[in-house]
Amino acid sequence: MELQGSCHCGKTSFSVVSHTPAPFMRCYCSICRKCQGGGGYAINIMGVYSTLKVTGKEYIREYKALRDKTTKELCGNTRYFCGECGSHLYAYNPAYADSVYPMACAIDSPLPVVEPKDIYHIMLNKQSKANWVLAPTPSPENHAFEEYPDTSISQWHKDNNIQY
Repeated sequence: MELQGSCHCGKTSFSVVSHTPAPFMRCYCSICRKCQGGGGYAINIMGVYSTLKVTGKEYIREYKALRDKTTKELCGNTRYFCGECGSHLYAYNPAYADSVYPMACAIDSPLPVVEPKDIYHIMLNKQSKANWVLAPTPSPENHAFEEYPDTSISQWHKDNNIQY
């Protein structure tokens, strides 16, 4: 399915094909929370990098977050934002060169609705999740994980019969 996305001010937009468009995974890590706007978690989906088309590239800014502020280790993802309004648009990691990760909040196209029971919650460890954020207690039954889940984005879509 082709997705259309844009920033808040309209200076940048993008399109990307996604075979995994359901926004099912909430990441509570400090990088996602803070880059996304401080709402407690961020939701990204996956697209096919070779199909990414961006307009307003002159307004795009990049940010590579520190995974560990003590060791200065960088996160693998580069995050792309609108330099005018600050909207986080997508992330890219060359280690997964075929994929790009648009932020669900930047997508203008209708996305599949995910039932609350099917939502996964990741990075719930004390170093990641803010103490004021309400989230399920980590356990496989809750689809809630201290770090990463027991499934991939592609596998979750297959298991839930959501294929595009």
